[in-house]
Amino acid sequence: MTETTDTRARRLLDRATAGLPQEGHPVTHVTDLPAREARIADWPDWVPDTVLDAVTATGVDRPWQHQVDAATAAWSGRNVVIATGTSSGKSLAYQLPVLSRLVANPRATALYLSPTKALAADQLRSVSDMGVPSVRPARYDGDTPQSERTWVRDHARWVFTNPDMLHRGVLPAHPRWARFFRGLTYVVVDECHGYRGVFGSHVALLLRRLRRIARQYGADPVFVLASATTAEPAEFASRLVGAECTAVADDASPSGARTVALWEPPLLGDLAGENDAPVRRSAGAEAARILAELVIEGARTLAFVRSRRGAELTALGAKRILAEVAPELADKVAAYRAGYLPEERRALESALLDGELLGVATTNALELGVDISGLDAVVIAGYPGTLASFWQQSGRAGRAGDDALVVFVARDDPLDTYLAHHPRALLERPVEAAVLDPTNPYVLAPQLACAAAESALTTKDLTDFGGSAARAVLDDLVADAVLRRRPSGWYWTSRERPHSDVDIRGSGVEQVAVVEADTSRLLGTVDGASACGTVHPGAVYLHRGESYVVDDLDLEQGIAFVHAEDPEWSTSARDVVDIEILDTVESRSYGGVTVNLGHVAVTSQVVGYLRRLPSGEVLDHVPLDLPEQVLHTRAVWYTIAEPLLCGEGPGTHTGVEPARVPGALHAAEHAAIGLLPLFATCDRWDIGGVSTAVHANTGEATVFVHDGHPGGAGFADRGYAAFVPWLTATREAVISCECPAGCPSCVQSPKCGNGNEPLDKAGAVAVLDLVLAAIEGAATTHDHVDDQAAERSTDVT
Repeated sequence: MTETTDTRARRLLDRATAGLPQEGHPVTHVTDLPAREARIADWPDWVPDTVLDAVTATGVDRPWQHQVDAATAAWSGRNVVIATGTSSGKSLAYQLPVLSRLVANPRATALYLSPTKALAADQLRSVSDMGVPSVRPARYDGDTPQSERTWVRDHARWVFTNPDMLHRGVLPAHPRWARFFRGLTYVVVDECHGYRGVFGSHVALLLRRLRRIARQYGADPVFVLASATTAEPAEFASRLVGAECTAVADDASPSGARTVALWEPPLLGDLAGENDAPVRRSAGAEAARILAELVIEGARTLAFVRSRRGAELTALGAKRILAEVAPELADKVAAYRAGYLPEERRALESALLDGELLGVATTNALELGVDISGLDAVVIAGYPGTLASFWQQSGRAGRAGDDALVVFVARDDPLDTYLAHHPRALLERPVEAAVLDPTNPYVLAPQLACAAAESALTTKDLTDFGGSAARAVLDDLVADAVLRRRPSGWYWTSRERPHSDVDIRGSGVEQVAVVEADTSRLLGTVDGASACGTVHPGAVYLHRGESYVVDDLDLEQGIAFVHAEDPEWSTSARDVVDIEILDTVESRSYGGVTVNLGHVAVTSQVVGYLRRLPSGEVLDHVPLDLPEQVLHTRAVWYTIAEPLLCGEGPGTHTGVEPARVPGALHAAEHAAIGLLPLFATCDRWDIGGVSTAVHANTGEATVFVHDGHPGGAGFADRGYAAFVPWLTATREAVISCECPAGCPSCVQSPKCGNGNEPLDKAGAVAVLDLVLAAIEGAATTHDHVDDQAAERSTDVT
C-alpha cells in the first residue's frame, strides 16, 4: 500500500468508506498510480489543409507522438494496430489517414467496424462534426431505416457499421456495393481486443471474406486497428486480419493520477446461503452504496456491473439510497446496458454527454462505447474477465487529465477473492494476449459456406482461410451437399444464402425476443444460447428498472413471454452436466497424475433454478423440464491414481479419505473454473466443468474444465499450457478465503446443477496439493536424472 496523499480521489474514497467499522474493513489494498506527461509531435506534412483545419477546430492543437506514428504507417500503406490506453486519442490515428485519402481521391471509400453500435455512433458523430467536405460519412447498421440504406450504398464514402451488419447486410449483397468496394482504401477495426474467443474467430474469418471480395473489385485496403493495451498486439492483429500488421504501442498521451482501491465485501454473519454457507454482501449491492455516496459528493461515476440484470439492480439500489438521504439526486442515476431499444440508448447517451446524469450503472456496453469525458470515479463490480477490460474500464476515470478514483469490488467468486488479496496479480501483471482460433471447424464451416455463397471459392483462396484445415472442412461440406465441387472451385448450392443462419457472436442460436404477453410489446432480447438459463419459466427479468416474470419460453419460435411482477427474490438457473472423452490431443504424466488436452462431448440440461432474497438467502429450488443440449468442444483434464489420492504414494501428503473424494474433487473443479480467467481471456461463464471419483473413460478420479463453445475457443488450451500456475493460483484463492467450510468466494459455483453438494474445501486443498506435489516431484526427478546423465558424460570425456 502506498503512502496516503490528500487528493480528490482519496477524499472520495474516504467518503465511500465513512462509517464502516475498522474490524473486517472491506478495503484490502489502496495504491496511487502516478500521472504521465504527454509527448507532443508535429503534424505530418501529408495531411491536407482542409483536414488539418477541421481537426484543429475540434480543439486538438498538436498530436501526440503515437498518433503520428500510427497515422503515418497507415498513410504509407502498411497495416497497423495502435495499442494504447483509454483516452489516448486512438481515433485521430485513423481519422488522419482516412480523411486525408478521401479528400485526395474523390473515388476513395473507407469502412469503420466496431463491436458496439454505441461506439460506432460516437465515432460517426465525431467525424460528422468535423465537417470535412465531400466525405459523406454514414451509419449502416440494424438501426438504419430502410429508406436510408440505398443512399448509404450509393453515395456514402465512409460507412460506419459493425461485424454483424458486414456479415449479414454488406458482403451477401456485394454487387449492390460495387461502387463502395471498388474504392475501398481503408478498413478501420476499432476496439479489436474485444474480438476474442469464438466471436473473434468469426470476425477473423469475416475480415478474410472482406479482403477477398475487395480484391475481386480491384481494391486492396489498408487495415488500421485500434486496441486497448494488450500483449503481442502485432501478432494478434496479424492473426485477426490475416495479413502482417505493424504495432504502435508506446503511449505518448497524458494520464491523470489514479487511486485504485481493492474492496472485498464482508461476510454477513446473520445470514446463510446455500447449504448454510456464509454469505457476503453482494458486489452489486456494495457498488450501489458506493455509487450513491459518490453521487452525493458530486462525482461523475460509472459503475461497471457484470450482467444486464446486475446493472439494473445496482442503479435501483443507488436510487433507493439517494431517495432516503438526498431525494433531489435520485433522478441523477440510471442504468445503461445492451438490449435496450435504440431510442432508449440514444436518450441515455445524450444524458451522459450533457451531464444530466451523475451516476450510471452499466454493463460493458460503455466499456467500448460513448466517449464520456470528465469522470471522477469508476466502480468495477466484479472482475470483468480480462486485464485488458479492467484497465479499459478503469481508464474511463480521469479522462480529462485530473486525478480519479477506481474501486474494484470483489464478487463472491474465487478469482475475485484471489485478486482482492493478491493486488500484484491485478495491478502489476502484464496484460494477457487475446485468444482466437480461425481454424476451429465449427467456425470455419459456416464461414466458408458464406464465402462460397458470396463468390465461388477457389484453391487459391484457401491459403487465407487456413490451408489444409479449410480443405478438410470443404470436403465435409461437399459430403453434406452444402457445397458442390467443380473443377473451378466450390459453389453454394441453394437459392437461400446461409448468412442469416450464422450467428457470428458464437452461440449458433438466434436471439430470443422477450415479449410482454398482455401487450405484445417487445422489451428486449437475450442470446439464444443463454435463454434456458436467463428466461426460463419462472425467471425474473429486469428491463429499465421494471421487473417481469417469465411465463413461457418457446425455443423453436425464439420468444419468451413475460408479465409485469415485482417479486422480492431473484432467480439463478442450475444445470447438470455429463462428459465423454472423444480423443486426447496431448497428455503429460507425473507419477500418478496425468494432465490432458483433448476433445469431449458435453451433455448439459437446465434442471431448475434457485430463488434468492437480496440478502443472499436461498428461499427454495424450483425444478424445470428443459431439453438437453450436447456440445462438442475441447477440455483440459487431470486424473489422479487411487493410491496417490488415498495417500499411499510417495511424499508426505496424507491423501483424501475415500468418502471425501467426491466433495474434494467437486470443490477443486469449481475453484479451478473460477481461476482460469486469470490465465485465459475468458469469463467463468465461457467455460464449464465436471468432476467424478471414477470417470468411465479414465477409470480414475478426474477433473474436467471445458470450453463452452462448439469446437472450443482456446481457453482449455491456455489452461493446459499454464496448468501449474493455474492450479497454484486456485489453491491460493481457496486458502485466502476466511470462510470455514466453503462459500461462493472459494468453492461454491453459482451454476452448479448439484446444488453445490458435495463440497469439501479442505479436501480441495489436499487434492491440489497432491497434484502440484506430483508435478513438482516429477520435475525434480527429471532434473536429477539429467544431472546424473551429465555427470556420466563428463566422466566418459
